Amino acid sequence: MPKHPIVLVHGYSDKGESFKRWNDVLAQNGYDATTIHLGNYVSLSNEITIKDIAEGFDRALRESLLGDSRSFDAIVHSTGMLVVREWLAGTTGASERPDLAKQRQGRLKRLIGLAPATFGSPMAHKGRSWLGAIFKGGKEPGPDFMEAGDLVLAGLELGSAYTWDLAHRDFLTDTAVYGSSAATPFPFILVGLKDYGWLKRTVTEPGTDGTVRWSGVGFNSRKVRIDLTVEPTRRKRISIEPWKNVIVPQVFLPDLNHGTILQKPSNTLIDMVLDALQVSSSTGYENWAKKHCAANGATLKAARAKRWQQLVVHATDERSDGIADYFIEVGTVVNQRFRPLKAFDLSVHAYSGDQSYRCFHVDLDKLEPEKQDTLALRVIASSGTELVGYHGFNSSDDLTLPARDKNKWDAVIQFDSAIGGKDVKFFFPYTTTLVELRMNREPMPLSGVNSVFWFKE
Repeated sequence: MPKHPIVLVHGYSDKGESFKRWNDVLAQNGYDATTIHLGNYVSLSNEITIKDIAEGFDRALRESLLGDSRSFDAIVHSTGMLVVREWLAGTTGASERPDLAKQRQGRLKRLIGLAPATFGSPMAHKGRSWLGAIFKGGKEPGPDFMEAGDLVLAGLELGSAYTWDLAHRDFLTDTAVYGSSAATPFPFILVGLKDYGWLKRTVTEPGTDGTVRWSGVGFNSRKVRIDLTVEPTRRKRISIEPWKNVIVPQVFLPDLNHGTILQKPSNTLIDMVLDALQVSSSTGYENWAKKHCAANGATLKAARAKRWQQLVVHATDERSDGIADYFIEVGTVVNQRFRPLKAFDLSVHAYSGDQSYRCFHVDLDKLEPEKQDTLALRVIASSGTELVGYHGFNSSDDLTLPARDKNKWDAVIQFDSAIGGKDVKFFFPYTTTLVELRMNREPMPLSGVNSVFWFKE
C-alpha cells in the first residue's frame, strides 16, 4: 500500500525534536525522510490559544509540500491531539470555506494519539501558577520571557469550557467526524499505565500516565442531559445523546509513561503504530482493534490499574447562564432517603475560568456502583443570595430530603427509573462522560410578592 506523508505534532512546552525516535522508526520502515514532517509550535506565550495553533497548523500545511489537498497521516502527542482536532473541526478559515471541515476530514487518513490530552490534564492548572512559569516558562529573552502559556493551559485545564465545546464540535455532532469508512480519519488511542518516578510523583495523581488521565484520553464519550426544570410527569428529564462516531480503540501499555511513550517506545507500541498506518477500511480498522485491544484486560489486571472514570459537568439555568455554586452527590435511595456514596466526591476540580464546569475523577472500585440496588443523583445549588434561588422538580414527591438552607435548593433524581432501567450504565471505566445539568433560576419567594421586583400599592 502506498505510504502517505506523516505529520508529527508534539505537546505543550515541547518541540518537534522530541519525535526523533519516531522519525527514525518511520525512516527505518520505508518512509522517505522528505515525507515525514516534524511540526513545531509556540505554546509558552500567554497570548497564544489552541485555536491560534490550529490556524498556524493549517497555514503550515498549505505552505509545505502537502499543499491544500494532499492526504496525510498524523501521529500526535499530548496537546497535539487538541491542535489536530481543532483543525479537523473546521473552525479556522470557516468563513472563507464553509465545507472546510468535511474536506479536512477527507484529507486526514489516520490519527494516532500517543497519550493524547483529549480532555486536558490535571497538571494544567498547576502549570498556570507562578511555579509553572518557573519550571515551564519560556527561557528566551523577549516579550514572552518566563510565560507559561496561560491560554493554552486554560484550554488544557480539567473541565475547561474549551474541551467541552470542542467535544460538541467533533464527538457529539450530527455527522460523524470519525466514521467507519475512509471518508473520515481512522483514530487510534494509545496510553501508558506507568507513572513518573518518585521525584515527579509528588505532583501527579493516581489513574494517570504522569500527565494525562487514562479516563481522559479516549474518544468514546457520552453526553447525558439532566433537565430538572421539567416536571417528571410531562416528559423525560434525562436523555443520552446519540453517538454518531465510530467506536475508537484505546490500548493500554504497561511499561510506558507520558514521556517514554514518545521518547522510548517499546517494540510492541512501534508494531501497533506501523499496523495502524496500514489501515484503510472499516474491516481493517475492526481487525486492528481486535488484535491490539485483546490484551487490555490482562494488561490492566497485571498493572493493578483501578477502574477510573471521569465526569465533566456543566450546570446552567434556563437562560443558559452558568451556575457557579453547586454540589453534586451520587448515592442510593434506601427507605425513601438519599444516602451518598462517599467515594464519588473525593476528587473534584472546578474549572478556574468558569466554575459552572466541574470535573469529577471517580474510582469505580471504591464506588462499586454495580453493587447498589438503586442509583441516584443529588444536586444542591445556591445563588449566594436569598433574593434569587434555583428551582426544579425532585424525582419523587415522596422522597424525604434533609432540611435545606433558605438560599439553597436540592433535588434528587433516580437514574434507574429515569434513563431506562438498570441496562443503561451511567458509570463506565476509562471513559469521560459529559453531563449537562439544567435548573430554573427564580426571584424568591416562589409564590406571592417576589423580593426582586414589585409594584407599590
